[in-house]
Amino acid sequence: MPKYTLKVLTDFASAHTLRDYPGNCSRLHGHNWKVEAEVEATVLDSLGMAVDFKTIKSLAREIAGELDHTYLNDLAPFRDMNPTAENIAAWFFREMAARLNAPGVRVSAITLWETERACVRYTEE
Repeated sequence: MPKYTLKVLTDFASAHTLRDYPGNCSRLHGHNWKVEAEVEATVLDSLGMAVDFKTIKSLAREIAGELDHTYLNDLAPFRDMNPTAENIAAWFFREMAARLNAPGVRVSAITLWETERACVRYTEE
């Protein structure tokens, strides 16, 4: 079966503190996060497209916008769950999957870049 993987990149800026972390990250600090969203498709539409990049970009920006210029610890998903890169990536994945997944199309991975040299990739495979 053919499989197409589409990727888009977006970003957001936010601050957080890591509760109970034994180091500097337990203090308030921020990041300019980059989000790489991967979507897999096994079917193409009549135009020969799996999903319009515009649709994926718009959705990724919408979700990133919910985090942009916020203190993550104040947001509902992170009041009890530590806003680590791992937890943010998993939350982003689930939000995007709930809004995009359809027969033959699904979010396959979210890669969240905390810095230019450090990222986490989340999947549910």
